[in-house]
Amino acid sequence: MASNYNRVLLFPFISFLSLLQINSCMARNVKGGYWFPDSGITASDIDSTLFTHLFCAFADLDSSTNQVVISSPNAQSFATFTGDVQQKNPSVVTLLSIGGGNSKATDFAAMASQSSSRKSFIDSSIALARSNGFHGLDLSWISPDTSEDMANLGLVLQEWRAAVAAEAASSRRDDALLLSVQVYYSPHYWTNTIYPVAAMAATLDWINAMAYDFYRLIQSNTTGPLAALYNPGNDLSGDDGVSQWIQAGMPAKQIVLGIPFYGSAFALMDANDHGYFAPTIGPATNFSEGAIQYNQITKYISQNNATAVYNSTIVSAYCYSGTTWMSYDDTQTISTKAAYAKRKGLKGYSAWHVACDDNWVLSQAAQKASEDQQHRRWLWPVISIAVVVLVIFGLICYLQRRTLKSKGISGVIKGFSSRLKTMVGKGESLESGTPNLQTFGYVTLKEATDDFSSENKLGQGGFGPVYKGKLPKGQDIAVKRLSKTSNQGLEEFKNEVILTAKLQHVNLVRLLGFCTDREENMLIYEYMPNKSLDLYLFDPIRKYLLDWVKRVHIIEGITQGLLYLQEYSNFTIIHRDLKAGNVLLDDEMNPKISDFGLARIFRKDDIEANTNRIVGTYGYVPPEYVRKGIYSTKYDIYSFGVLLLQIISGKKNSCCYGLNENLNLLGYAYELWKDDKCVEFIDPSLDDSSSSCKLVRCMQVALLCVQAKPGDRPSMLEVSSMLKNESSTMNSPKKPAFSTNKDDDEDQDGECLIKEAIHSVNDASISELCPR
Repeated sequence: MASNYNRVLLFPFISFLSLLQINSCMARNVKGGYWFPDSGITASDIDSTLFTHLFCAFADLDSSTNQVVISSPNAQSFATFTGDVQQKNPSVVTLLSIGGGNSKATDFAAMASQSSSRKSFIDSSIALARSNGFHGLDLSWISPDTSEDMANLGLVLQEWRAAVAAEAASSRRDDALLLSVQVYYSPHYWTNTIYPVAAMAATLDWINAMAYDFYRLIQSNTTGPLAALYNPGNDLSGDDGVSQWIQAGMPAKQIVLGIPFYGSAFALMDANDHGYFAPTIGPATNFSEGAIQYNQITKYISQNNATAVYNSTIVSAYCYSGTTWMSYDDTQTISTKAAYAKRKGLKGYSAWHVACDDNWVLSQAAQKASEDQQHRRWLWPVISIAVVVLVIFGLICYLQRRTLKSKGISGVIKGFSSRLKTMVGKGESLESGTPNLQTFGYVTLKEATDDFSSENKLGQGGFGPVYKGKLPKGQDIAVKRLSKTSNQGLEEFKNEVILTAKLQHVNLVRLLGFCTDREENMLIYEYMPNKSLDLYLFDPIRKYLLDWVKRVHIIEGITQGLLYLQEYSNFTIIHRDLKAGNVLLDDEMNPKISDFGLARIFRKDDIEANTNRIVGTYGYVPPEYVRKGIYSTKYDIYSFGVLLLQIISGKKNSCCYGLNENLNLLGYAYELWKDDKCVEFIDPSLDDSSSSCKLVRCMQVALLCVQAKPGDRPSMLEVSSMLKNESSTMNSPKKPAFSTNKDDDEDQDGECLIKEAIHSVNDASISELCPR
């Protein structure tokens, strides 16, 4: 035991020495912005103290010579740009940006297709950057439309990097030109092409991912967020794009998040319908093509007494007055995005464009949130961090010795210490995707919940009771308290803390902290005012609050949450208890998956695992798990299928159905689908006539998910595609698991499971059973 304490105490000193060895010349993160001569301000007007990098846009590509040139009207302002911005900030780095939205994509495609023309482009760009005092080059080839264009872009980058290195070596310079490329928010440019990610990662200092103009890309006749950071309804969001880039192979430290300093203005069809996705008649007529700078937006809000709304779920803002509606990023949105970039381990952020700012409030908000330290001040933060580490570990050791006598709780703390050591040992940031969890005291939670009163009790689960609470500053919380008699225990408590703390997605409930004071085990979550989905689906009155539009939104949110767990997080997470009672609804009826006490984590290359401890909820557990204890991502696919059937029907899976009442929910759905009588299964109050997501299609997708063999079930990516793409073909589902009419290849063991499934209670949680 003493040796363990010694290791814990030695760890801060090792960390301290490692921190002191940080190279003070390490490359700075990017706090960037674009400027162009006709933007309304001069280069000298820019408050360059708020930026580390500034992009001068745009140099042109001469299609006849394939050389990079600067137009005559811009020649003087480009030549003096670096000197102008360095008057206020001598350390600011400047890059010459080439191309832009007004350039011809066909000119770049032609240039990139020939070796000689690529050389002309590359040599002229280097010469132009050097002669005008720039420190780097930025390519803004906006539309490389074909696979051939993408392959040729990779060749341009490889030859560009080689030429830049050769130029620096031949001229005996230590400062080789920086190289960056402005790219689409996702590596998948539209649907048929993908960027040459491997070549980009190997040759570029970073990419500037344009995480905006999402809604204008859709070309719809409704309002929508211009640059949502998260979007539970589809994959048009900054976070989704960043995740796709990382998954495709681009290191996070080479991704710069693009943020807009402008907005889009629309004319509403009805002034009283002014939320997201409200009908419009087109762009607002008093703004050019619907585009509007942030400084114009703030002026409009002030002059027209417009109502401004910030949506923290998707991280976006909008305002409205009469029939004019605008989507934009305000200071809170920009601050959140800059903090996200840092938390995600990205290279930084870059704004389009700096002249849109209103007295530099957006740039100041981004700078403050990013907390990017200047090179000359690196030592004091390092020393401060080391001191904090020493204090924290000293406190942990003290608590281990004096306070936390419980073996289980000590194990939790040791587990966190071990994870922290692993992260630092691997050189990871202590903030790599993990939010700051707060440790709550028992007295604080007792006061917040009015002494855990019955009036504040929200419900009861396998873990224990859940209470509503209000913290001293007014924040509403949900407190889950481990019951002394609960079949779940310290293992589930530890599992939920570790897993939920690492998971961050708009469709997952956010863990705020935990309490282990006075031998209590409590988890503190964000409060969900609309409680859980089952309270609406199975209630004869409240079900009418969920029309088909709202249910589609809930289905999409659950799908996105599962996609994140299975595909887009660093590890594959199997929830193992997905059900209507574990889908919570926030104040805007956005779904959030909760209760990760039974979840398990996989490496990305693992396919399945086995356990002899069977847990879950009857009716949602697949047959391979009950029989053999085997679980994989297909476990949650099965549970999702059951849940989807319940959403479209409003039926519980604890009842028997059919003429003879001898069918369970899955068997009843299958028989009706097979006989083309789906309307008898679907909730008659639902109307899908105005929705692209059809009820019968959802029923077929659900039946595909609950097939007996896990190999027959689709992946979550396939489920998402089938639900979104009405024209995609689907297989006919086989008989579902636990069907009373068994398939020929079902064994005797399966018959026992069928009988067991029919007579089981809907929401009875399985605490522990031995597999047959």
